[in-house]
Amino acid sequence: MPGHEPYKNRLAIPYITPSGVVDIRFRALTPEQEPKYLGLVGSKTTMFNTQALFAANKYICVTEGEFDCIMMSVKTPHPTVGIPGANNWKPHYVKLLDDFETVIVLADGDAAGLEFGKKISRELGNVNIISMPDGEDVNSMIIKKGSNWIHERIEQCISTIG
Repeated sequence: MPGHEPYKNRLAIPYITPSGVVDIRFRALTPEQEPKYLGLVGSKTTMFNTQALFAANKYICVTEGEFDCIMMSVKTPHPTVGIPGANNWKPHYVKLLDDFETVIVLADGDAAGLEFGKKISRELGNVNIISMPDGEDVNSMIIKKGSNWIHERIEQCISTIG
């Protein structure tokens, strides 16, 4: 689109709500592209895939990043929201997640991912953290091990929900 030239050769990830597209983020397609994600000028980071909050029942999954959330939504039956980066957790997200019996954080296998999971756990009392192996994230694990790898770990977390 006109005005989006700086985002050329990137994957456009729309933030869709019932009122339509409210934001677009752009993800690098190759490791050489920096930064990995770009946002529209003036946009504020928000939770991705908020429709899952209404579709979820007793539990919800939280990923670090939109792409991992997309993979969860496409490859598993688990309702998932995404936080656009480990440092973009906002305190008011607690109000959106507090009513779930279990919040399952799918933490990236790095220091930022571990801190992301711990931060959410400190703010909510109903958190289970599933850490990805070192250097991995949800997307890479689904590609390497298949969606069943993550599905089995989530099933272990939710098997105790009444």
